[in-house]
Amino acid sequence: MASLWLASSWSDRLQELLASDPAQKSAPLRRDVRSLGVLLGQVLREQAQPGVYEAVEALRQTSIAHRERESLSPAEERGLPDDQVRAWAADSVHAYQLARAFSFYFELINLAETNHRKRRRLAYQLADGEAKQVQRGSLRGTLRVLRLSGCTLEQTIGLLSRVCVSPVFTAHPTEVARRSVMFKRRRISELLEQVDRIPVPAEELASFERDLLAEITALWQTDDVRSARPTVQDEIRMALDYYDASLFDTLPVLYEEVRRALDAEFAGETSKLADLPLLITFGSWIGGDRDGNPFVTPETTAEALAMARSTLFAHYLKRLQNIFEQLASSIRQVPVSAELQTLLDRYLAEWKHAGEHTTEARLLERFSHESVRLLVACIMIRLGGSPHSSVGSGGSAERPLAPYAHATELLADVTILRQSLNESRGQRLAALLLDPLVLEVRTYGLHLQTLDIRQHARVHAATLAELSGLLPKLRDPFSAATERLESPSLQSLSPQSQEVLETFRTIATLKRSFPPESLSRYVISGATSAEDVLNVVRLARLGGVRVEGSSLNPAHDRGHDPGLQPVPLFESIEDLQNAPEICRELWSSASYKPLLASWEGAQEVMLGYSDSNKDGGMIASIWEVFKAHRALHRVARECGVTLRLFHGRGGAVGRGGGPTHRAIFAQPLDSFNGALRITEQGEVLNWKYADVVLAERNLELMIAASLDALARPALAQDPRSTHLTGLVEPGWEQMLETLSASSYAFYRRHIVDSPETFAYFEQATPFAELEHARIGSRPAKRSDASASGDKTGAAAQRSMADLRAIPWVFGWMQSRHLVPAWFGVGHALSAYAESKPDGLAELQAMFRSFPLFIDIVRNVEMALAKADFSIARLYASLVEDEALRDRVFAMLEAEFVLTRRMVLAITGQTTLLQTNPMLEQSIRLRNPYVDPLSLLQVELIRRKRNGDDSEELNRAITATINGISAGLRNTG
Repeated sequence: MASLWLASSWSDRLQELLASDPAQKSAPLRRDVRSLGVLLGQVLREQAQPGVYEAVEALRQTSIAHRERESLSPAEERGLPDDQVRAWAADSVHAYQLARAFSFYFELINLAETNHRKRRRLAYQLADGEAKQVQRGSLRGTLRVLRLSGCTLEQTIGLLSRVCVSPVFTAHPTEVARRSVMFKRRRISELLEQVDRIPVPAEELASFERDLLAEITALWQTDDVRSARPTVQDEIRMALDYYDASLFDTLPVLYEEVRRALDAEFAGETSKLADLPLLITFGSWIGGDRDGNPFVTPETTAEALAMARSTLFAHYLKRLQNIFEQLASSIRQVPVSAELQTLLDRYLAEWKHAGEHTTEARLLERFSHESVRLLVACIMIRLGGSPHSSVGSGGSAERPLAPYAHATELLADVTILRQSLNESRGQRLAALLLDPLVLEVRTYGLHLQTLDIRQHARVHAATLAELSGLLPKLRDPFSAATERLESPSLQSLSPQSQEVLETFRTIATLKRSFPPESLSRYVISGATSAEDVLNVVRLARLGGVRVEGSSLNPAHDRGHDPGLQPVPLFESIEDLQNAPEICRELWSSASYKPLLASWEGAQEVMLGYSDSNKDGGMIASIWEVFKAHRALHRVARECGVTLRLFHGRGGAVGRGGGPTHRAIFAQPLDSFNGALRITEQGEVLNWKYADVVLAERNLELMIAASLDALARPALAQDPRSTHLTGLVEPGWEQMLETLSASSYAFYRRHIVDSPETFAYFEQATPFAELEHARIGSRPAKRSDASASGDKTGAAAQRSMADLRAIPWVFGWMQSRHLVPAWFGVGHALSAYAESKPDGLAELQAMFRSFPLFIDIVRNVEMALAKADFSIARLYASLVEDEALRDRVFAMLEAEFVLTRRMVLAITGQTTLLQTNPMLEQSIRLRNPYVDPLSLLQVELIRRKRNGDDSEELNRAITATINGISAGLRNTG
């Protein structure tokens, strides 16, 4: 049988890749989706229970037919086969396989869409310069605007040197896929890429198709539902996998793209790869974030650092092994530099003094004239390995050379090697083999990524309250006489307080065992005062942690220790409003100023998106974050502080998600210094870093957006124009204040302060069933001193206060309400439009020119497109109190309809996502396949709440959760 991918004309297939016509350029995606569906059908017929394939087809065809009617009536009225769904739901095993089938379809579609993104990336790279010019957000496009605005090459390099983007990987429980499933995804993705290497002989296409079938079969036979929650160690491994999967290979590609873009825009060779400014660093919370997670212990923090170092050293040794094999330069053919020979002589003397006679020693005789190779071997030995060669591979327990104590030592050795090649007519070899390594050492050091520690402010306060009777001098965190606690003193403390103190002791120990810069930040959740920051200083000193930054420490030869900086995290609306004055009080403190000086005048502050959204709704959250951002920079300038903001964004719109580059550009004017830290959470890691093409594109977008936001070249081109420059007209400021206050009051009244809405949420969403999904190691609710301190209010209010933002968004997302992403927006926009004759025109004008408002409206639009109140009505039927159900659902639906109407009016569109046809098509094509999962999930939840709590039923419900998450490409 002919392959599903066999082309009638390979020339036509090539034109598809280069096409600009929307229908033609999406043809490869449609073909991939159709062909993968056929292969999945074959696997289902072979692997699933009898009748599963037929049930899938029946539900699929019926859902497609009813979706084509574009009706918003209830699903029952649309004629969906509810009796049949109930029959399938009655058999948990059958329901599980049915849910898996639809889930697998989305897995494959997601991979096809991801592959199409890479395909279009290639098409863009093949296009001519004029076509590239129009792609806003690319680095090349940003550099072009800079050049046209009058920036010279030197000025542009100066701006780039101020840019440093730091993605921080977190283990927030929104990634539903198991690690083994993610490995299989990557294999299928690699196979899909092969079909674009055209022309492909028929025999190779047939082989490719057989391999795909085998991989889909293997995926089907793999448990997609976890039998147990992932451990913290599992989460650490999953995040570290992305380095081997993409990031290690991405870094050189990314910098090469930067170099080429500079050369193309500023005519000529600008610089060597290794001489470019450092633009990227990486961080992690996984193994350090103990806020509400009892499974993050001092031991797991140590494991996180050890596993990161092991991953990095294995990569360095792999890179150096390749250099060892490639660089066989002989001093009889080409000389080495005096610096290299001096360094090598010193190492060989140490080697000889150590009396080493193993494989490493035999290298001296074998490569006596190959000084470059010998130096590479020495570097490998200092990293704990040795080169593989024809004389064997080393592995002795005693190393003849001391390990590197600091990354500057490794960088110095590699730099000497690189310079020697450049001086000896080996420039091409240096560029090919050494420049990437120099970039990596500058980026990763000896630690790979920083590890932030995080704990809630109330936990610190509770610990200090227990300690107050033990330590009279506790109130002075800056006194040299601050007491240290000995182990016997801990026995009378609560387990939580003991853990807090042990954490700081562990930090002190780990800073002596690992590069001290790997543990340099302590994030304080729920910060509400300057005292919360000082409490961390107090506890750190009690644990023996040096808080101040320091220069080289000769006693330990550990290099620069940046100390341990407390990073306040302002999360609620009230805390965001108070943040500037809290920081002013802190930075103006005579006792805190020496700490700031030791940190070179720099302070990091974190802004929370998820909790502020849960607390006050979309508009209030984004506007208060914007104002806090701007005011914090103003206060920092007044206090002489260099401020870096850390943005705690989630994946879903209701948690601060949305296109990252658009959000970066929407930052306040004159309130961005180029340094940016941003959380990358849960399923977002897979979307952005699954392979080199995706990772390179994502990091390039962040660098380009940061450069754009820093330079504001549009403002330089026309100072009188506010179009996309970041300037905020006074009228816009007042409009946002009005919109924020209106939406906040409406959101609080109907959501946060409404016991009925919370009762509805608990019953009309699968929130309670999240526990069985075993998505992350962290519990959904806080159960420690970081939980709500208010125990006198209504039960529903206590639950809202203690409920994390992730399960809050998760529940609304699964049930297709998506309430946190849009509720209150329609009310505020409509009230403003009706408040004055030109109200709508003012909103439309602001939408055309104010990046922040554009970002809000577009993100709300995307959420509205994913929401579906005909499906939400099905979930509402799970609410036991019929009157409560009708009241809350009617209220939510009315606001949904109003919000959609206002978004269309402001954007001037007739349909949602009219200007984003690719996303609109993706959602429209997915909906008929998500619907059956929703129908099935509702019936399964109904069974569970009627008393069936079997493992089989919970497994089936979890399969529907996975499927809906994959279908919507959002968990929460």
